[in-house]
Amino acid sequence: MAAPVQPIIIIKRVKKGHAGHHGGAWKVAYADFVTAMMALFMVLWLVSSSEQVKKAIGGYFNDPTGKGKEVGNGLRGVGSETLSVQRDDMPKLKEKLEQAIKTSQPMEHMKEHVVMTITGEGLRIELTEDAQGMFFQSGNAEPTDYGKEMMALLATEIGKLPNQVTMEGHTDSKAYTGRKDYSNWELSSDRANAARRWMQLHGLREDQVTQVRGFADQSLRNKEDPEDATNRRVSLIIQYKPAPEVMAMAEGASGAVGGSGRAAAAGASGSTAAVSAGGAGLAKGAEPEKPKPFAEKK
Repeated sequence: MAAPVQPIIIIKRVKKGHAGHHGGAWKVAYADFVTAMMALFMVLWLVSSSEQVKKAIGGYFNDPTGKGKEVGNGLRGVGSETLSVQRDDMPKLKEKLEQAIKTSQPMEHMKEHVVMTITGEGLRIELTEDAQGMFFQSGNAEPTDYGKEMMALLATEIGKLPNQVTMEGHTDSKAYTGRKDYSNWELSSDRANAARRWMQLHGLREDQVTQVRGFADQSLRNKEDPEDATNRRVSLIIQYKPAPEVMAMAEGASGAVGGSGRAAAAGASGSTAAVSAGGAGLAKGAEPEKPKPFAEKK
């Protein structure tokens, strides 16, 4: 019997090629998604941040150089907290300094001798003496321990600001009897300079003090009693920081008159006597308003 015929099986192997390149559109979509998520998290962080952080970030986007309104801090990145320090914001600075003194336990007994007043020049801080000598010993230009503590506290806070500072020294009407060649003029100037030196060692910047003035007894705080201890005082004036538009106008005017604007400004500031560090012999200046200690406010 013949063997059966086996069918012929043909196997076709078809090689399939790879599909065409699908492109990178998904990468763009993914990048957009990641960017949107990052923006969402930044918004959530900002919403939960303090007002100070919000002002700092807003100030950066308004002026990335950090020279506009000095928001964030007074030293363009140095320090932790500041206030706006133009004319309209001086009350905030006054409140901040008063709070710093009130919350400092070692300063509790000295707060009645620290008088803060907003004047035409800026925020005036007066360290007034008592009969025993709170901040300076009677007839001496060396600060007491209490005086050093208070001035160091103020220097720490004021040093964060971009504002310039003027230092003043005042005495009562008692004649200085320690030396023949030394008078209340020298004593008032030396006390202002001693305060400047100590504060610059504890936070006040070297370029922040623009004037050191000595008034002797020519600008009494208590005119009814010229020998009252409160007439002996050292004053710090945190000067107003002009708004940018005011500065631009002043610079333009100064250029137009060939610098006479600076001479006029010097003449205006001459209403109060000024001496350089270590100088003495000053003219009688305009009388500041007589403030009350902030501790007495209700």
